[in-house]
Amino acid sequence: MSDADALLAICTFPEPGSVVDLAVSGGPDSMGLLLLAHARGLSLTVHHVNHHARVGADEDADFVANYARDHEVAFVGHDVYVEPGPNFEARARQARRRALPAGALTGHTMDDLVETIVLNLLRGAGVDGLTPMIGEPTKPLLGVRRAALHAFVRACGVTARHDATNDDVQFRRNRVRHELLGVMNDVAERDVVPVVARGAAMMHEERRWLDALTEIDATRALSDVDCRELVTWPLARLRRWLRAQLAADEAWGDRYAPSADEVARALDVVFGRVTATELRGGRRLARRAQHLRLEEGSTTLTSHG
Repeated sequence: MSDADALLAICTFPEPGSVVDLAVSGGPDSMGLLLLAHARGLSLTVHHVNHHARVGADEDADFVANYARDHEVAFVGHDVYVEPGPNFEARARQARRRALPAGALTGHTMDDLVETIVLNLLRGAGVDGLTPMIGEPTKPLLGVRRAALHAFVRACGVTARHDATNDDVQFRRNRVRHELLGVMNDVAERDVVPVVARGAAMMHEERRWLDALTEIDATRALSDVDCRELVTWPLARLRRWLRAQLAADEAWGDRYAPSADEVARALDVVFGRVTATELRGGRRLARRAQHLRLEEGSTTLTSHG
């Protein structure tokens, strides 16, 4: 079995001949995605987003464009410009999402999955935050380890681009990658990445089961359900419903569930311990005549049912 075949056996690419878009930065992860997608026999269009935000960005764009041209792969370059300042990473991510076609495949590996899980755990995430990316068709490499992917890229004779910001430990993800996971390995006396990934996969199956059990809840808007009914629900069901109902779209296109503290205060409203509570983003959850209302200032917001 070739190196490509061995890796493809643990990938989740669509069937050969399928038409796909790839997000390719020029780094080893995305170049590995490109090489494996080609080996899978997919019909490819490579997309590169140039943020023009760091030294070497134009060289990265040229590298990807030249590689695609030399290998007769369709290429689309996207130029986006994000003003420096606060929340730059979030704004750049949103600009990249707008530029890329829907459903574009990305080169996230098992290591990326576990780093995201650890970051979400540190933020206090619930079951949704501890099962990110799993089952997403745009993430075909979640079964592949980063080191194996990079070795495959080198074995193919490709010298991928290197983004020096991935080494900068002032960024929290890089500290998890370069420092925290190493400590976890030492404490566990084993490589924890596949252990955490396996646990997340099992939790994802349970999450899907919970989603099926509570499918009817997703159709019920915040203001539709009488609080006298809500207080009879199992606490886990009620908390899960409130998290979905109170999720908010924030400035740069990301959608965030409420914090654990916000959910706890929302429960106080449901159970009548208080009549209202303030939520992030200037919102207010209030109880009137046994029904909940989500308000901003004097305007009642449309709830997500």
